[in-house]
Amino acid sequence: MTTAYSPDPDEISQEQFDLLLDWLDPDREKAGTRYEWIRKRLIKIFVCRGSATPEELADKTINRVARKLPEIRPTYSGDPARYFSGVASNIFRESLRKDKVPVIGMPETAPPDEDEERIRTCFEKCIAELPPTDRDLVLSYYQQEKKAKIDHRKDLAGRLGLGMNALRIRACRIRSGLQECVEKCIAATG
Repeated sequence: MTTAYSPDPDEISQEQFDLLLDWLDPDREKAGTRYEWIRKRLIKIFVCRGSATPEELADKTINRVARKLPEIRPTYSGDPARYFSGVASNIFRESLRKDKVPVIGMPETAPPDEDEERIRTCFEKCIAELPPTDRDLVLSYYQQEKKAKIDHRKDLAGRLGLGMNALRIRACRIRSGLQECVEKCIAATG
């Protein structure tokens, strides 16, 4: 069974290449010089944009323009190099989409080692031994982040009828007691 040859969509024929050179300049020598200048300029554009394959993208741009030439040549006026630059922008965006790294899920967390597990167990035991008001205060005090944390602490101080400094001191004392309890627990179980 024979399969039909399907050309690479980014390849061009000799006829398309000849038409491209003719569009750049009727004098074949000048057209070749112009072609090389445009290719070098495209490579420079892709290098400046951080492409890993600037030559490949430059060739792809030139081939894309050559394939579109029958459509654009009758109505296009101006310097052909400008048209190449516009196509290069599109080619670069396409390359970014193709080169994107596939999204991979979050790595699985390693199971806690023995020390971490012992610390967590001791912390839970010590926090459970606190009087309910102290436990609620310390757990509430260390919630939130940034501005929300500040607002939350102001609200907490207001509900407890304390100033911000008094709340800080109280939370610090509870935390110190908790830390001491956890350290004793770890020493006893280690």
